Amino acid sequence: MFASNPPPAWIAVAQLLAVVVAAAAILLFRRRRPWLLVFVAWLVCLVVYPFGSTDVLPMLLALYALAVYGSARAAWIAFAGSVAVAAASSYLAVWAHAGGTVAPFGADAPSSASQFAVIMLIATLIGVTVGNRRRYLKALIERAHDLARERDQQAQLATALERSRIAREMHDIVSHSLTVMVTLADGSAATIDRNPERAAEAMRHVAETGRAALVDMRRMLGVLAEPGTSTESLAPQPGTAALPELVERFRAAGLPVQLTTAGAPIGDPNLQLTVYRIVQEGLTNALRYAATARLVDVAVSHADGIVQVDVIDDAAAASTSGVVGGGNGLVGMRERVALYGGVLEAGPGTVRGWRLHAELRADEASPNSEDVA
Repeated sequence: MFASNPPPAWIAVAQLLAVVVAAAAILLFRRRRPWLLVFVAWLVCLVVYPFGSTDVLPMLLALYALAVYGSARAAWIAFAGSVAVAAASSYLAVWAHAGGTVAPFGADAPSSASQFAVIMLIATLIGVTVGNRRRYLKALIERAHDLARERDQQAQLATALERSRIAREMHDIVSHSLTVMVTLADGSAATIDRNPERAAEAMRHVAETGRAALVDMRRMLGVLAEPGTSTESLAPQPGTAALPELVERFRAAGLPVQLTTAGAPIGDPNLQLTVYRIVQEGLTNALRYAATARLVDVAVSHADGIVQVDVIDDAAAASTSGVVGGGNGLVGMRERVALYGGVLEAGPGTVRGWRLHAELRADEASPNSEDVA
């Protein structure tokens, strides 16, 4: 209130009620509408100030709320506006009561405005400090959530890649073995009356192929086993050294295969496994669709860190032998070759038959290339 001629009691009560209402509104809506509350505090200060004493409590609360729940820049802008509003209210009070002083400091308008500015500066500094710390903690929490989401996405991606790898291996194992077994079983059924001994030999090859497939399946399941379980089935995956044995199995199934190798094999077991699977898939497709082939030529050459694989047959026309593929073999081969920055070509030969050509670069192995158990 003023130093002389105190206002009537109803004016003091109205002033107190307006200040309380403004402060309550600031406390209730400080998080959602801080700027609106600043304007309300300015209005209360301009309306109430000339009738009694100035009360900047609503502006102090509004500045603090804006600095905490808004931004530091917005708080300093509101502080400048609040200083102007407090100065205007002080001069309005002096004009309304000429000769009086502005309560509660008992000073003239300039002195009162400067003192209010200091009080609002303290409230703004406190709010900016608390707000910056709050925003910093919020940023840390959001960063932690982003890292958690990124970790989950990486885990899902790794799971998808591992599923793709396992699907390729399962296709290579099951498709190759079943194709050989079906072909041998068909041949055995066709010759059992004319040549029982040959039919029995074919069935023995069927049994051997089945056992080999079971060994490969156990090896694959052993890779998927939980840590601490038995590792008896964790044998090395086949490499280029196993190509002659692979070729012999197809010869036993009636496929005329000729294997030619050149150069010293590259020691990378992943690359050797890729070469083995490409040859295996090429011969499996030849056994399925090139039943009339008189020769299937398999050539593997190593030179200057580059491995070239060719599987070429001279069949007159593609034919099926009762086994229909799902088209996953070629996709799997392309994925394997892509891991080594290579190229894969599959299509009709220049004269007849089918040609499969793959080129792999040992020095461009992808970091996502699979581990060999």
